[in-house]
Amino acid sequence: MMTEHQRIHPVHDVEAPHRPLVPGNYDKSDRGLPKRTFPVMHSKPPKKRSCCCRFMCWTFSILLILIIAIAITIGILYLVFRPKLPKYSVDNLRISQFNASDNNTLYASFNVRITARNPNKKIGIYYEGGSHIRALYMDTQLCEGSLPKFYQGHRNTTVLDLPLTGQTDDASGLVNRIQEQLQQTNNIPLNLKVNQPVRVKLGKLKLFKVKFRVRCRLVVDNILGASDNIRISSSNCKFRLRL
Repeated sequence: MMTEHQRIHPVHDVEAPHRPLVPGNYDKSDRGLPKRTFPVMHSKPPKKRSCCCRFMCWTFSILLILIIAIAITIGILYLVFRPKLPKYSVDNLRISQFNASDNNTLYASFNVRITARNPNKKIGIYYEGGSHIRALYMDTQLCEGSLPKFYQGHRNTTVLDLPLTGQTDDASGLVNRIQEQLQQTNNIPLNLKVNQPVRVKLGKLKLFKVKFRVRCRLVVDNILGASDNIRISSSNCKFRLRL
């Protein structure tokens, strides 16, 4: 009869030194389960912004808000009033005097007819005092004058006859240049420069004073001597607004 194989079971040696089964960096919780501990990392406290930095941020924010508000206001005004630039033209020129005296002084008297047009439906223009208009040949001023004070209403056209007077000392060279140009080209270029203070009226609101600057380039057939029949072969006026 065959004998059964005996099963061998390991026996724990009570006298052997105790070795923990849990690694050293583990701890036991109340329930006997291992609990892992982590090293504590301390972060640096955030740096405080300086007063100068905060002031710059506030200033930039306020400026940005103001710019946006102004842009919105201008956009609304444009949509409501639909502003258009005024237009100017020189329609007539008369010369009552253009001659040199015995002491070589040139005396000039012009009469210039300027047409001013306001094409706006809801915008009026107050032409204030302190205007100045000059007539020049090349860079030499021949005569000067001013515009009257008046109000130009909506879609209004105003014709202005403006007298200009002046004198030029030591004018022999000037007269010679004009005569030479007449012989070469049969015409004379003239420049009219107008500086006009105005107040713009939007509806019932009268705004602050600004300056209109008008520059007109003319080509005429002659300016030597008095004449009521000066022919203007070319006229071009440009408008600028100056705050």
